[in-house]
Amino acid sequence: MRFAIPIAGSRLRFLAWILAYALLIGVCLASLSAAGDLSLGRNPWANLQKTAVEFSRPSFLDAWFGDTKLEYRSDDGTVLRTENRRLVERQFLDGLAEATWVTIKIGTLGSLLAAALALPLGLLSARNLAAPAPLQWIAKLLLDASRSIHTLVFGLVFVGIIGLGPTAGILAIAAHSLGTYGKLYAEAVETLDMAAADAVRAVGAGPLQVFFTAIWPGVLPQLVSNHLYVWEFNIRDSTILGMVGAGGLGLLITEAVSLFQWGRLATILIVVVALVSVFDALSRRVRKALL
Repeated sequence: MRFAIPIAGSRLRFLAWILAYALLIGVCLASLSAAGDLSLGRNPWANLQKTAVEFSRPSFLDAWFGDTKLEYRSDDGTVLRTENRRLVERQFLDGLAEATWVTIKIGTLGSLLAAALALPLGLLSARNLAAPAPLQWIAKLLLDASRSIHTLVFGLVFVGIIGLGPTAGILAIAAHSLGTYGKLYAEAVETLDMAAADAVRAVGAGPLQVFFTAIWPGVLPQLVSNHLYVWEFNIRDSTILGMVGAGGLGLLITEAVSLFQWGRLATILIVVVALVSVFDALSRRVRKALL
């Protein structure tokens, strides 16, 4: 009987959160409806069909099946220029391969930089390591702030500071992922059984000896697993950083959307999906090997 009241109380609190969430959903829908922002446009079905048709033929097919003498004419029928679609598309695919490599570099180096910077902050914010309260508070504040600001915002800031290019993308990925890595590191340390650390400390070991002897071996597999997960996410996230001038696939996506080249956008998105799928498969294999 003594557990009945706490269990009932937790259920009531959970129900209260559900009701609050439902209320928030209702307020959001009512606000959008009142502002007239729930409209789907004038011809949503026709636009959807047209876009789907253009997406159904990715532009990379033109590299083999495109018109070698495609004519562009004016309204009066005058031939303005003739284009070899196969040649043009192969040149685009060369640029796409280069942009994909830039995206991989941004995601990889940004993840590595974030992981290295987040390790001390994660250790300081772990409650069971009992770091000095001011340092623990500062570390948590930095990690929370890092997670709160979107990668694109960091991208805009770093592009403004150091200019266009992959370096801004690397720093943007690192600045945002710092908070994610630090939180995951802290949670991994907090799940440890501290008996081994206490035993090593009891025989006179210093803080570094305790860390490398009793803590580091216990959390290393989980840290590697977390790194692979965030790295995979950052590969996906770095595909859009080109939209703010950081290079990579995002730049090609911006160009395709601005010119309504849905066939090329379909080709780029196929590459993005394939890239993320490959990294997901590789990271799952490595994580499985760590178990």
